[in-house]
Amino acid sequence: MNKLISILGSTGSIGITTLNVIDKKKNFFKPYIFTANKNYKIICNQIIKYKPDFFIVRNKIVLNKLKKKFRNHKTKILNDFDKINTFKKSEFTISAIPGIAGLDPTIKMIKFTNKMLIANKESIICGWNLIKTKAKKTNTQIIPIDSEHFSIFNLLYHHKIEEINKVYLTASGGPFLNYKSAQLKKVQPTDALKHPKWKMGKKITIDSSTLINKILELIEAQKLFNLPNNKVDILIHPQSLVHAIIDFKNGLKKFIYHDTSMTIPIANAIFGGKLEIKNFLKVKKKQQISDLIFKKVDKKIFPIIKLKNRINEHPSSSIIINASNEILVDHFLHKKLPFLHISKIIMDIFQHRNYKKYAIQKPKTINQIKKIDSWAREITLKKIYR
Repeated sequence: MNKLISILGSTGSIGITTLNVIDKKKNFFKPYIFTANKNYKIICNQIIKYKPDFFIVRNKIVLNKLKKKFRNHKTKILNDFDKINTFKKSEFTISAIPGIAGLDPTIKMIKFTNKMLIANKESIICGWNLIKTKAKKTNTQIIPIDSEHFSIFNLLYHHKIEEINKVYLTASGGPFLNYKSAQLKKVQPTDALKHPKWKMGKKITIDSSTLINKILELIEAQKLFNLPNNKVDILIHPQSLVHAIIDFKNGLKKFIYHDTSMTIPIANAIFGGKLEIKNFLKVKKKQQISDLIFKKVDKKIFPIIKLKNRINEHPSSSIIINASNEILVDHFLHKKLPFLHISKIIMDIFQHRNYKKYAIQKPKTINQIKKIDSWAREITLKKIYR
């Protein structure tokens, strides 16, 4: 019997990569629930090709066009999970909706899936306690599929936190690694979107250029693996071949090395490592291990690294960082904000008179998370337009 697979964010880069994996094992899967926002053309193609039982579309204009076009199609097109009358349990659900928007769908789908494969770091950063609690109740396995956290997940297998000196997340350095600090004043969105190694969505690519993605990934790693702040750090690794390194107290250092393709962690997460990756992608010519470069983060090029020791000073600091960054990246992409103001404004918010009032809160519901998130967005907008 085919295993049901659901994809939250099926039209994004992670969703499309997952579907490319499915294409190689068509008889293994049955597409069940797909979700997307507004990419009408891709949604149409996915309905025709994959025929999921349900397709949830948030954008109402696109939703109405799809309902008209596919009114006699077997795929039911809806705008909310609550409209699904009978849920079956997916074997796999891929959580890949970018931003805080991915949190609610992720939580709703946990009880309807055996394995939740999360690529949406914002869900973990903002709502990990809710996700963890619900997953425990429903016996759902949470598997991170970002390359860094998937590496840590595998490297920590059969090990305890007490055995570790330090976990290192690696960062490519993005397009501005070899810039001088003065050059960053003139950076435009087109410059920041030219990632030298990875092909990703716009938001994550900008996050990589500021290095805020690694700040967010540090928070994610701490929550996923219960790591204290002093046991995680960031190294620049321009080749993007080693995705995490663990320094063990017994003198051993272990790392996972793979090509810059999200197909590798996704396919391995789905098939439990029992596959030949050459069946899923064309493996690049391997670089020699001796060529690998690692170096410290330059604070002049990546000033956001100064936040590293403050990300967990209060329970909801991470929600505030994430919300502010989402607003700032959007404004930068629309040329309404200079590049260097992204890190500057995030750090300024830590000095706001009401920061601690919101940061010390311990949200127990999505609505409580949204209130903290809304405050951070409001303050960020005020700082942009002051």
